[in-house]
Amino acid sequence: MTTVFENGTVRTLEAHRPTASTFAVRDGRIVAVGEDEVAGLTDIHERVDLLGRTVIPGLIDVHNHHMIAGRKDLFEFKAAPTLGAEALFEAVEAYARELPEGAWITGGSVGSGLFPELDSPEALRRFDEVAHGHPAVLTDDSLHNRWANSLALEIAGIGDGTPDPRGGSIARDAEGRATGILYEAGGMMVEKARERIAPFSSEDLERSSERAIEMLHGYGITAFQDAATSFQTQQALQSLDERGRLKAWVVTASPVEEFIFGIEPIGEEVIFAMEETRSTHHRPDFIKIFLDGVPPAKTAAFLEPYLDDSGCSDCNFGYMTMPQEDLASWLLRTAERGISAKIHATGDASARAVLDAVEQVRRAGYHEPIYHIAHGQFIEPSDLPRFRELGVVADISPALWYPNVITESFKSVMPAERAAKVQPNRDLLDHGALVAAGSDWPVAVSPDPWPAIYSLITRQDPTRTMPGALWPEQAVTRQEALEFATINPARALGIDDVTGSISVGKSADFLVLDFDPMTCELDELLQAQALQTWFAGEKVFDRS
Repeated sequence: MTTVFENGTVRTLEAHRPTASTFAVRDGRIVAVGEDEVAGLTDIHERVDLLGRTVIPGLIDVHNHHMIAGRKDLFEFKAAPTLGAEALFEAVEAYARELPEGAWITGGSVGSGLFPELDSPEALRRFDEVAHGHPAVLTDDSLHNRWANSLALEIAGIGDGTPDPRGGSIARDAEGRATGILYEAGGMMVEKARERIAPFSSEDLERSSERAIEMLHGYGITAFQDAATSFQTQQALQSLDERGRLKAWVVTASPVEEFIFGIEPIGEEVIFAMEETRSTHHRPDFIKIFLDGVPPAKTAAFLEPYLDDSGCSDCNFGYMTMPQEDLASWLLRTAERGISAKIHATGDASARAVLDAVEQVRRAGYHEPIYHIAHGQFIEPSDLPRFRELGVVADISPALWYPNVITESFKSVMPAERAAKVQPNRDLLDHGALVAAGSDWPVAVSPDPWPAIYSLITRQDPTRTMPGALWPEQAVTRQEALEFATINPARALGIDDVTGSISVGKSADFLVLDFDPMTCELDELLQAQALQTWFAGEKVFDRS
């Protein structure tokens, strides 16, 4: 039986037919688009009047961490990264008083700008006091770094003399005492200790996934990539799908090494077994490589050095987490099995390293695997054409293409002129790159795509907190911005055969809007909301 949606403005995101007024759905699939095609159907059992509203394909988030977001919402401490130190201490104390004895305090986010203030024995003592005997470890707003109290450090075996792990560091004061601040891989000992003592059950993971997807539906998102996925999460997604409860297309990426999430097991053992978790709506198609860190912590790898407080003008270029030959080896070994890769690379040196490694893969004859440079905040101009030449996707996430506290923080670690050349979205497009947008939620507080779309078009702060525009020459058009959130991520994730546009044969994944993103006033995008979200022909969200 067929349902016809009519009397609307349908933005199909199909090049050959960009608009229509009607379309039809049967058994979760789109079976006709346009009045002529719909008129030929003989089994129509229901007609839905769109009342002139706009329909667009379901939005797609090319990069998030949905399981962490759902777990955080259901089970963990939550604080805005804008909280000052004292407000954060008060929030931790209020949360700790409600916990059962022995429970861990986990969650976040701690504003990364607070770390200098928290990096002291005095702040650690205060953290211990407000935790009221609970071990505690909180993530910062990048999810890369952590803040642990004394009990958590003790349980993890971290003391003043503990050596820094590869790919991270343990902050210490002038007398060599650990302060509880743990950078990058420095936090993994605490994360793994917590996981051993208080692991999340499979039921917890399934609940977390469903909760996150429910939240995503509220923003009109019907497909996404979880960008660093444990095997347990992949199993949970498969289990949900087999019981008809996975209401989104989910592409997962399994880490090859662990630096910031504490995922176990990892590596080839999991990567070559993840195919076992494939199901109708879950596609375990990617590996994830963390190739560098983040610029504010001076852990992103650059071709030119950071500013250095010591006066050295050529000392610190950041670093990559693995040598070039190891990166190429991972890509070649997984390409042999048809596995794609998402590589976290925020500095221009690490981005170049990815392009060099992919060039080796292509020369070896492997053209099917998809490669993402995740974040790609800084790209050396001569590398821009290589994205198209090598078939490398620019995964732009989170929204850092307008003036904000993070882009401002870049100016403290590199010359202002370099710091301003961030997110060259227009240049990437003009050089033929496939550009796909993601939220990096919950690194970003919300997965809401509309402020990001607004700022792609304007390069201005959607919160109106900071004035001006960031590198305004890199603005894109409305059509391009909408493609960044629909058909482009579908192609980037290898799911454009089933979603990403309103096309015959594809899953009936779409939104009903009371505005038209192609013609509305730009400021309307800042308050934009989905009225309805449909996945596979089922209404999964209704704002009314």
